[in-house]
Amino acid sequence: MEPIRISYFSDVLCIWAYIAQIRLDELAANFPDQVAIDYHFFPVFGNAHEKLEKSWRDRGGLRGYSNHVHTVAAKFPHITVHPDIWVVNTPTSATSCHLFLNAIQLLEIKGLIPKSEKLFEKANWEFRRAFFVETADVSDRKVQFQIAEKLGIAIADLQAQIDSGEAYALLSRDFELIREKTVSVSPTMIFNEGRQRLNGNVGYRVIEANIRELLNNPEDEHSWC
Repeated sequence: MEPIRISYFSDVLCIWAYIAQIRLDELAANFPDQVAIDYHFFPVFGNAHEKLEKSWRDRGGLRGYSNHVHTVAAKFPHITVHPDIWVVNTPTSATSCHLFLNAIQLLEIKGLIPKSEKLFEKANWEFRRAFFVETADVSDRKVQFQIAEKLGIAIADLQAQIDSGEAYALLSRDFELIREKTVSVSPTMIFNEGRQRLNGNVGYRVIEANIRELLNNPEDEHSWC
């Protein structure tokens, strides 16, 4: 039986995607051969400074948004957030992160790094951890290189994916999918050929129920979940 494919869209700087990572890990642990996750990037913070300065200008600016993030994070004890998140070393753009992660993804696709080591997924988490826990400016290429070196990924190979334009092409494909599938929230899960969609802060049991419904129904039978 082919695994259920989930298209997962998120922004690496999104607090809700950071919170949701534990649910993805649980899904992979409980359905190792029955679920396959296709990762895509959705640029909530493509222009982070301008976005936050405009939307939080009358609510305390970056410090106000930082306080908001802490209010959200306080409800989820499984994550850690630095006291000065979004105030110190504020990233300029999540797009820089996504491009670099796409380069890692390409190395897996091409077989230049083993898929079994799940380095693309590990890199996703390392970017989030570096930002939310250490307030590292993960949009800075120097920081990105440090994360790659930590994971044992050759910098020259990554740079080649970016220099060739292939990483940009992969990122552009995500933009096209966002339009095609009308994605508007990070994170978003789309599966069952687009008939089922879970947006934002969705609990694990809800995700699991949707997956089990698909697994327990024959292909030619409608799902009534």
